[in-house]
Amino acid sequence: MRRINFLLSPVLILFLLTNCSKDNNSTIDTTYPEIDNTASDAFPKQCSVIKRGETFTFRALLTDNSQLGSVSVDIHHNFDHHTHSTEVDDCGMEPVKKAVKPFLLIRDFPIPAGSKSYHLNTEITVPADIDPGDYHFMIRLTDKAGWQTIKGLSVKIQ
Repeated sequence: MRRINFLLSPVLILFLLTNCSKDNNSTIDTTYPEIDNTASDAFPKQCSVIKRGETFTFRALLTDNSQLGSVSVDIHHNFDHHTHSTEVDDCGMEPVKKAVKPFLLIRDFPIPAGSKSYHLNTEITVPADIDPGDYHFMIRLTDKAGWQTIKGLSVKIQ
């Protein structure tokens, strides 16, 4: 019995090694998606001014080397001067103040399935009765592999 086990062990190991092969045709996506708001018609940009009671068009170019997944926007007040902006310029902050009726928007926007590039062009309405002042406009872009890029812009709402 020991002789059979001794003879079968190398055969079993050889079988496992030949059947556990790496798929060389698939590559793992390790590249972050990109948010491009440098085009002349892109909006908002760092230090943009947005008017209360009006609708503006959010425009940006979203790209990925493989496939885009989802995009969301988070607009919230920065009256306390917290930071998570990804831009260098702070836009001349107003004095710290207490929020009374701040604007808050968290919204997902659809990206067509299979897209590597997408021109986001959507309207956002700002209520007329919100607190004016310093706000953050956060864009979160995730690709299908789960890599996420965040662009944090400082904007003014007047």
